[in-house]
Amino acid sequence: MAELLSSSRTVALPRPPVPTRLRTQLEAFLVLRRNPLELWGEAAYEEAILPGRFLGREQLLLNDPEAIRHVLVDNHENYGRNVGARRVLQPVLGSGLFLAEGKAWKHQRRTIAPSMAPRVMPVLARHIVDASETAELALDRRAGLPVELLRNLQHLALTIAGQSMFSLEMSSFGDELRAMLVRYATRFAQPGFLDLLLPGTISSPMDLGRAGFRKDWLRLIDRIIDAREAQPRRRDEPRDLFDLLASARDPETGEGFDRGQLRDEIATMILAGHETTAVTLFWACYLAALLPEHADRIAAEAAEADLSPDKAAASMRALPFTRAFVDETLRLYPPAFLLVREARGPDRIGDHAVAAGTVVSVSPWVLHRHRKLWDRPGVFDPGRFLPGATPPHRHAYMPFGAGPRICVGAQFALTEAVVVLARLLRRFRLEFFGSGTVVPRGLVTTQPDRPVRFILTPR
Repeated sequence: MAELLSSSRTVALPRPPVPTRLRTQLEAFLVLRRNPLELWGEAAYEEAILPGRFLGREQLLLNDPEAIRHVLVDNHENYGRNVGARRVLQPVLGSGLFLAEGKAWKHQRRTIAPSMAPRVMPVLARHIVDASETAELALDRRAGLPVELLRNLQHLALTIAGQSMFSLEMSSFGDELRAMLVRYATRFAQPGFLDLLLPGTISSPMDLGRAGFRKDWLRLIDRIIDAREAQPRRRDEPRDLFDLLASARDPETGEGFDRGQLRDEIATMILAGHETTAVTLFWACYLAALLPEHADRIAAEAAEADLSPDKAAASMRALPFTRAFVDETLRLYPPAFLLVREARGPDRIGDHAVAAGTVVSVSPWVLHRHRKLWDRPGVFDPGRFLPGATPPHRHAYMPFGAGPRICVGAQFALTEAVVVLARLLRRFRLEFFGSGTVVPRGLVTTQPDRPVRFILTPR
């Protein structure tokens, strides 16, 4: 199934098929395993609140901005991570910021937030540009040849993560990190039937495999930390996020992170800090290849901007169209396609009574395409986000979540995506090699369902 892009040409924008009938519980479970983006029928894109039932649990899908605000902001303490999400994510993220709850989450958020403040962006932007320059030189050598761009962007984003977090070249760890994340995504990231059915106090069969993975994963993170700590310090000020996190203190309690906590925070940042940005850049490049007139506009804008290491952070103001292009990419291809919460106690959302245990979901994939919230929701139009345009409702557009648990690294991710895309399109024209048709698939993040190769031609 395809939608149309806003352009001088008619171009197909891929998306999974939308079911035309109500699925059985078994069918819904199989779709959840195959591609969660195929779960939602036409009603999901029309209704403000869509009730349902799955595996004996009451479900609510929220598309009403005020209802979303109620759950994620006003009464967020009543809505915690559900068991399925914890089973899937805990082996990789541990008790890091993404999964922490209550007092532990508040402590971690207060401690980490200063490390991602706007004043830190110039330091992090230098790492982004340094890594980008190296990647561009490597792509220069592949000019005119087919390139699997997602793999290159994942490597670049991982290099940026390594340099900005640890001041480490990731050549010693990058391949192993990627291999472990692929192993996890293909074997353990899709929930099994018992993952969803059993209470959190009882292990599912897949939990045994996840536990084995976690031991291997923590050994790798420990090796990265050890390598970083073995580096001599040349000056007193923090060099990177590791220094900032290792020295960070909760402004209310004065507590810092012990080794185990630091390890989980670093694991969270490695996963969230490179995989989400890599897929955002892939979809932006995919759309740039579909719409070369937009790519040319980005290239012209980038040619006038100073994207050097010392100026890249400030250059964001000189890249309004590139930023709007990334924002519109995040609207149609949000990396985090589903947020799931479970009601801890009774509540009321709009006209719906909520019992304890009700599963409440917000899908940015659906929300960003909802027909009552967006004009021509299936049309790719960066103009929605250009200066002077009417901004969307805060809780109708949320690629980084919303409320107290909004992604702490959102500004870093946006800076990375905009700067890398601007530099890449300033240097290369992108064309598909063979068929560029893909189907988006929800696999931890919003991924293409197959490798896509591009031809990069120097401008």
